[in-house]
Amino acid sequence: MASMAVQLLGFFLGLLGFTGTVVATVLPHWRSTAYVGSNIITATTQMKGLWMECVWHSTGIYQCELYRSLLALPRDLQAARALMVLSCVTSVLASVVSVMGMKCTRFARDSLIKSPLVLSGGICFLCAGLLCLITVSWTTNDVIVEFYDPFLPSGLKYEIGLAVYLGYASAYFPLILTEPV
Repeated sequence: MASMAVQLLGFFLGLLGFTGTVVATVLPHWRSTAYVGSNIITATTQMKGLWMECVWHSTGIYQCELYRSLLALPRDLQAARALMVLSCVTSVLASVVSVMGMKCTRFARDSLIKSPLVLSGGICFLCAGLLCLITVSWTTNDVIVEFYDPFLPSGLKYEIGLAVYLGYASAYFPLILTEPV
């Protein structure tokens, strides 16, 4: 019975990581403007995401514009998009395979294939978490390097956005599965 509870806990942690990864992928808050220098009072805040760029005005207006061309994007943004989508797809695959292999389901009952199925699902969840972790770590590194670049004007500097922190948390949930119980 304890094994079934551990499987269910792992599955729900994987689903929680998947949900957070999807939300982090869609949100435009990967980078937000940094207020450095003498002018810290501004009327707008700019945010960049994987799919769109947004501007929030102090009047409450929120405007977003989707990136028009895939080929015009920087290579790091193209890679981040691909890795996050791959993480989401791997999580869906992990969910399907895990459900079929868990002890609480009737699929392949009393079969030798159930144990390898649930193991495969767990490995897919781990791969999805690692893909998300690689992407948010890479973005964090890019933002920090650009922030401390002395040749970049202070108006073009960005800070780490909330979606990156959500990505870190989402990557952590599937990786909890590897800890011994």
